[in-house]
Amino acid sequence: MAFTNQRGRTQTALAEINVTPLVDVMLVLLVIFMVTAPILTTGIQVNLPKTREAQSREATPRSLIVSIDKEGQVYLSGRNERQAVNINDLTGLISARLAGASDRRVYVRGDGETPYRVIAWVLDQAKRAGADVSLVTEPAGK
Repeated sequence: MAFTNQRGRTQTALAEINVTPLVDVMLVLLVIFMVTAPILTTGIQVNLPKTREAQSREATPRSLIVSIDKEGQVYLSGRNERQAVNINDLTGLISARLAGASDRRVYVRGDGETPYRVIAWVLDQAKRAGADVSLVTEPAGK
């Protein structure tokens, strides 16, 4: 493409692409995703109990996580989805999610203020579904 300036001379357009705005946008998106990625894996606000021996295995985004808040509401999450569930339907839901899965591990995240009977019930339901249950805690030093 050619342009004519005020003196009548013909000039060609600059054919280089300015990548600085593209790099700026990509860096902003990278920071946004880095901040939101840990929130997407758990999502439910739970104050985990602190122990000296914290669990060394980390839950992956594909892991099945059962979260219990301090009111005793149970949430089932995995594969980037979260749903509040009826505690009486938990065995069937866990069995359905673990059907055909190679990893039968279920992570239980219970709030430190949750009544023990609720956590015990969730553990029982997960065991009845055939899951290998892991309790999630925080290290005592945090």
